[in-house]
Amino acid sequence: MTEGESLNSVRRKITGFGSAATRGHDAAPHNRRRLVAGATLVAALAAGVLPAAGAHAAPAAPGAARTATPAPDMEGVTAALNAAMAQGAPGAMARFTGPEGVQARTLGVRDRESGAAMDIRARFRIGSVSKTFSSVVLLQLVQEGKLELDAPVNRYLPGLLPDDRITVRHLLTHRSGLADYTNAMFEHTVPGFEAVRNRVFSYQELLDLSLSEPRTTEPGVSYKYSNTNFVVVGMLIEKTTGKPVAKEYQRRIITPLGLRNTSYVHPDVHIAGLHVHGYLHPDEEGAPLVDSTEQTVSWAQSAGAVISSPADLNTFMTALMRGRLLSPQMLEAMTTVTPTDATNTRFYGLGLRRYDLSCGTQVYGHTGTVQGYYTYAFATRDGRRSLAAMANTSNKGSANTALGGTLEAAFCGKKPAAKSSSSVQPRSSMLPAESDMPEHR
Repeated sequence: MTEGESLNSVRRKITGFGSAATRGHDAAPHNRRRLVAGATLVAALAAGVLPAAGAHAAPAAPGAARTATPAPDMEGVTAALNAAMAQGAPGAMARFTGPEGVQARTLGVRDRESGAAMDIRARFRIGSVSKTFSSVVLLQLVQEGKLELDAPVNRYLPGLLPDDRITVRHLLTHRSGLADYTNAMFEHTVPGFEAVRNRVFSYQELLDLSLSEPRTTEPGVSYKYSNTNFVVVGMLIEKTTGKPVAKEYQRRIITPLGLRNTSYVHPDVHIAGLHVHGYLHPDEEGAPLVDSTEQTVSWAQSAGAVISSPADLNTFMTALMRGRLLSPQMLEAMTTVTPTDATNTRFYGLGLRRYDLSCGTQVYGHTGTVQGYYTYAFATRDGRRSLAAMANTSNKGSANTALGGTLEAAFCGKKPAAKSSSSVQPRSSMLPAESDMPEHR
């Protein structure tokens, strides 16, 4: 269904939908079956994703009893985008999909030099949302019996890591204890970026940077976010398949889902076609923004080098939650989470975050930071609602935090009036945004 096509027009295209619905119990059995199939197709189209042949059925969402879901507060989404711009983003946008269709908002500019307005169709660098792509590929390999989650990484990459206790699962959950090499790499934001903007690293070079530093924790003991984990995930994918991660993303995710604006072009520095320019904030207050659009992103690779668009991110997260990419058992493993902080609202599974919002809604997805871009891509567990939001700046945590307010507005609807100040519960959007790479402002 196109963004301009109504749900009713889709219903009219389903053969016999209207007549079968009016006949009710008098319909012949094959017509009733056709009605059910048609209704399923309409629901899938409304969410922007079609069931694939042979796809695994999505398991029932936790707490399966359906309750009325609030309409998205698009005024609140717009306010969050405005807030991100007030904190230094030249532009911002968000795209929400739900049972009532698609709603999108764009503000500001995608290119400061030309003044081109932000465009919901434009592509951008999604940073650490790439980790969910990498996790899906790796978990498919686990499904195929080519890897085991609780096996040591060194079984598949002999001698790679200094500790045989580090497992595949530890990588995906950020519990390996491997130091994040980006902390030293970007100790000084702009000089660090310019030093790697056009550089091409091997996976081994990035891992060696991590191994030169002390480990942060014993394997499996505690969560400590590290881009190194997903560098090793990329190494596992390439060793197991014998192919570059770009081909595995394409074969296993991009082509099956028809993600026309999603690509992995490393080490090419260009974003093809209509795209958003990214702007990096220097560490020094008042210093001019740096256009960071063109870069290899070789410093991240399988940890953060995917390019996508809001529509494709909606489709990806919806398809993932609906079981189109993983078996029910593997999706259950991916969405089994542990806390990442003391708020009891933020959690991490296997390459997937879960946020518990103020209204009780749980959303799954990932945040993304890469020089010049902040991204949020989340969906409900049943895949019925999804949000993709982006602001074209980075190294300005307050802008990232403000952009996170789109989640509350989109999934919780309008905030009810508080009875008293003492009864007001803090909304998760008010918590500082989680950092996917070092920031100093």
